[in-house]
Amino acid sequence: MAIHWLLILICCIGLHFSSTKYTPDWESLDSRPLPKWYDETKFGIFITWGVFAVPSFSSEWFWPHWKSKHPNHDIVNFMKRNYRPDFTYADFAADFTAEFFDPDEWADIFKASGAGYVVFTTKHGGGFPNWPSSHSFNWNAKSVGPNRDIVGDLAEAIRNRTDIKFGTYYCLSEWFNPLYLKDRNSNFTTTDFVKTKAMPDLYELVSKYKPEIVWADTVDNLGPASYWTSKEFLAWLYNESPVKDTVVTNDRWCQDCFCKHGGFKTCSDRFNPGVLQKFKWENCMTIDTHSWGYRRNSNIDAYLSVHDIISTFASTISCGGNMLMNVGPTKEGKIMPIFEERLRQFGQWLKVNGEGVYSTVPWSHQKDTVTKNIWYTKRKMESEGTVVYAFLLSWPTDALLNLGAPIPSQQTEVSMLGYPDKFIWKAGPGGQGIHVTIPIIPWNKLPCEWAWVLKLTHISN
Repeated sequence: MAIHWLLILICCIGLHFSSTKYTPDWESLDSRPLPKWYDETKFGIFITWGVFAVPSFSSEWFWPHWKSKHPNHDIVNFMKRNYRPDFTYADFAADFTAEFFDPDEWADIFKASGAGYVVFTTKHGGGFPNWPSSHSFNWNAKSVGPNRDIVGDLAEAIRNRTDIKFGTYYCLSEWFNPLYLKDRNSNFTTTDFVKTKAMPDLYELVSKYKPEIVWADTVDNLGPASYWTSKEFLAWLYNESPVKDTVVTNDRWCQDCFCKHGGFKTCSDRFNPGVLQKFKWENCMTIDTHSWGYRRNSNIDAYLSVHDIISTFASTISCGGNMLMNVGPTKEGKIMPIFEERLRQFGQWLKVNGEGVYSTVPWSHQKDTVTKNIWYTKRKMESEGTVVYAFLLSWPTDALLNLGAPIPSQQTEVSMLGYPDKFIWKAGPGGQGIHVTIPIIPWNKLPCEWAWVLKLTHISN
């Protein structure tokens, strides 16, 4: 009988959730709760891939930097030296071969990284869809170049081989699409582009591939929500789409949406405020500090070290954000060894320290009040009360580590994730803070490299 009533209760909860209807206005759309899975995962991988991987020179903005009114002279000279005079950007598509693209291999690398979701570029500002779009004849990955449904192949591999959520990035506007330029020049009083290309693409993407993240973007941050019909699309996404109960979205749906409307907020590229925000946000950042797409002319100094990545991550999750870390594959479809190494190193670190990461929440203090380079997260545990995790981004040089923020109790214990022994500690003056005795640990006995996480149980604040 108890099981019978429990099933009824579960059904009622499900019916209540699914019966919530969102209307196409920001007050209603912004009231939608963010599905829990997104906050709990903390870390995702962004994949920036498209025709721009063929020249792989400068950045994924190669085309506008080549053909704008004020072109990049390095790109202009690069084209003069290496290509015939009448070569166009569209000619690059035939060389976007993807012959080494192995979605199973990608899925295995992403799984090893510890990521909870991926966001894959389905269409960038050049307008080239990485799936057989019904609204882009002869200018998509199935018609030219790879001759395959890249989006579908990757989605299938990730879902078959991992428990990672699959998401899609879609750039609403396009640099040189005549319909978009016409609409923009009319101050968005005409709507040919959005009605025949952008929105039909988005509805098709969601209906066909069922992404758990719909990550929107624009090339120029222009166009009101009324032009993009963003509110109508989000109302459909939340009410009727096949992922209506689980999907999450970002904030780049119109020129006035950034940091204001949508699901989680990105605000700007590499947004990392260093202080707690009142909203859920995402730090979308790159391993290559100069580009989102792959660059053949990069050098080792351009790439973040794994310590840099962990430092960025600790400051991000301590302040309530997620980190979306970008890699740019080659035109052949390979994730270059330096990207793979960073992803696997980060995954190794997460295997040891994931308890202080996944499903945690911000604490009352984000940074320590005394010692630099220490960030905090917390969780509530039935047996250990308030558990605070202190991220040490450098190994203490003194035998005593002073943490100014925590207030200990008589039951407080201090340990390090991945290390078997408890640490000796004493309370600071007036019971404020903890002075932790750092044992002498041989470097090869430390649980991980790069950064460490202390676990403080039964904390009073």
